[in-house]
Amino acid sequence: MNPLKKTKVFYGYWILLVAFLCLFIPTGCGYFIFSLFIRPLQADMGWNRAEIMIAFSVLLLVTGATSPFAGRIVDRYGPKKVICTGVPIMGLGFILLSTTTSLWQLYLGYAIVGIGTAASSQVAASTMVSNWFEKKRGMAIGIMSMGIGAAGFVFAPLVGGYLIPSFGWRTAYIILAIIACVSLIPATLLIVKTRPSDIGLFPDGIKPAISEKANENSSVSSQGLSLKVAFGTMAFWFIAISYLTGGLSSVGVVQSQVPHFEDIGFSTATAVGALSLLGIASALGKFAFGWLCDKLKAKYVSAIGLGLQATGIFILLNMSPATPQTLLWSYALLFGFSLGSWLPTMSMLTSTSFGLRSYGTIFGLLSFFQCIGVASGPFIAGYIFDTTGSYHNAFVIFLLLYAVSIPTVLLIRQVKRSSI
Repeated sequence: MNPLKKTKVFYGYWILLVAFLCLFIPTGCGYFIFSLFIRPLQADMGWNRAEIMIAFSVLLLVTGATSPFAGRIVDRYGPKKVICTGVPIMGLGFILLSTTTSLWQLYLGYAIVGIGTAASSQVAASTMVSNWFEKKRGMAIGIMSMGIGAAGFVFAPLVGGYLIPSFGWRTAYIILAIIACVSLIPATLLIVKTRPSDIGLFPDGIKPAISEKANENSSVSSQGLSLKVAFGTMAFWFIAISYLTGGLSSVGVVQSQVPHFEDIGFSTATAVGALSLLGIASALGKFAFGWLCDKLKAKYVSAIGLGLQATGIFILLNMSPATPQTLLWSYALLFGFSLGSWLPTMSMLTSTSFGLRSYGTIFGLLSFFQCIGVASGPFIAGYIFDTTGSYHNAFVIFLLLYAVSIPTVLLIRQVKRSSI
């Protein structure tokens, strides 16, 4: 008997804690702090930024390509087995990265990290949270998503301000592997249950009569669409296009901002501080946008977030060596807060449009399209920098892409109940 079941706290909140860690650990160890390794790798290995950023593209593309498979396995066997398989794979990738002597090893290491991330992060986490929460799903997804922003707040200063300067980038990778395995595996084994019914409970902790009444007001039933049917809807493709273009722009900026700030005259400490502030603002934004998804349609909430991101990039484009630091902090707060919109809205658009029957598989496939954009943005920025010596043109392109992502998300229409 799990001792946590005996507490008065709804068990779904323990599930939510593990889901938070599933975003916090893989994001903090991999995606969010990748840019902190760019200059050390340049200095030690002599690679240019475009070559190094290919590794980030590999990380995201492999994560995206394996996410649909991870989602299918989660739908079939539950998240516990998938997470506990993915975390050691991710750790193995970091160990390999610590021994890197050539570019192919760097790419292989991040490919392995990508496989582990796909299995242990957002697909599994959002699936179990969507199963455990219905009426409060938006808020729960928002809290879960805060793990991404919190990862930036914690891991940016830990890795950039302490581990790499004190021990070097190779040892930093080894420490990241240890952190991932020691923190996430025990929590998953102890706590995770796929659905409330597995232990005789109900979504949100609500008794059946009330839960059924809530279901009558839901746009789609818990049965939902199969992947084949969902794949043929316009809603699926509008979501895919919007999050591909939005992810390309936002992550292209995030992964370029530390070297960009250093290039225009800010100190490394200030650049890392901006990344950390962006991280905590993103955590707050994820809660706010998740909460807002319980009040408004997710497509409107997504459009608000994308619009604020575009505003943040406009501010970034107007920075120069003479820019006061107050503008830098304003950018970090605004852009970070608006970045918090993507996961709560993407998850809510998936569950409300297609239901929970094949949620993991559908969300995993949408994650694949998003990861194509996320993987492309930093590479495009690195290539433009190597060609022009500046990130300015890359940021202009990223800003213009919001003219695609915002209208596209607003075109999403509710899937008819008869399609389910």
